[in-house]
Amino acid sequence: MHEVSLAREILRILQQQARERGFERVHRVHLELGPLSCVDPEALAFAFGAVSAGTLARGAHLELHRPPARGACRLCGCGYTMDSLVTPCPRCGGPGRILSGLEMRVRDLEVSGGDPGTSREG
Repeated sequence: MHEVSLAREILRILQQQARERGFERVHRVHLELGPLSCVDPEALAFAFGAVSAGTLARGAHLELHRPPARGACRLCGCGYTMDSLVTPCPRCGGPGRILSGLEMRVRDLEVSGGDPGTSREG
């Protein structure tokens, strides 16, 4: 299950950001997850809960944002929304090239700590 490795990488990013930005707790992680990324959102949330236990992100909510995947036709250049890795061009039926939809990125965080009573997003 590669979701465990992905959850560990998210936690690594959170720990790095905590060192750089001086917060102590993560309450919510806004994660952008492309629909073509082949990641099971439920498995990722479960894995994140498991790997974050006992860390600065213990009990943090993983909020997933799923922007549409975008592609462009290799033949006619038409831009379109992709439903799968091989969605053909709606204009000419040609093969598509993926422009977005494979990514996974931490978009922003809701955190506290460092200075008493602070709460930040960013």
